[in-house]
Amino acid sequence: MTSLQTRAGRMAAEAGFLGVPLADFETGGRLQLEALQHLGLRPEMTVLGLGCGCPRAGYWLIHFLDPGHYCGIEPRRDRVELGLRHLLEPGVVEAKRPRFDHNQEFDSSVFGMRFHFFLARSIWSHAAKPQISGMLDGFVRDGRPSGVFLASYLPAGPGRPDYQGASWVGTSHESDQPGVVYHDARWVREQCHARGLSVDPLGRFDFGGQTWLLIRAPSPP
Repeated sequence: MTSLQTRAGRMAAEAGFLGVPLADFETGGRLQLEALQHLGLRPEMTVLGLGCGCPRAGYWLIHFLDPGHYCGIEPRRDRVELGLRHLLEPGVVEAKRPRFDHNQEFDSSVFGMRFHFFLARSIWSHAAKPQISGMLDGFVRDGRPSGVFLASYLPAGPGRPDYQGASWVGTSHESDQPGVVYHDARWVREQCHARGLSVDPLGRFDFGGQTWLLIRAPSPP
């Protein structure tokens, strides 16, 4: 059987840019699974991938989790279909029953279930502040008590202006133009705290030049 990295190369040959760097496609996906396992992920738990793309991390999570326990939201339907066609081995979709939705609002309520983990790798580095706020609202509504939201972003700073626009920046279902945005760390903290969520950097698993944030829902009384 061909390696996952080889299969990713075939996807890129067919479709061009995959939304993530091709060079570390396999490693980058596996590291996201390892980060969630470090935070307590077990096969019987549920995971929602926001902006799941091909899906790179989803490949590992679909294999690891119990059937029906992985869901992904990706507005670019073609990227999901590309990944399902090239990455997943025959019979995996039928056995593991992952679910996908393509809404542009990243509305997690479409699945009608509660999730132990939300995962947004390199999504906040393209999303506008209203989109990030909506994802946090979804986590509060659709995350389980003591749930975890693992999100990466690019902090604003000198030469990296805090993004104030209202639209997504970068390749998407509407654009092939690349780009990234930066968000003020204080604004991120305020948005989390306003919803009763804690937020801390997760330095151990940083990769790709982005900062991982560990966002937690409060434990039940």
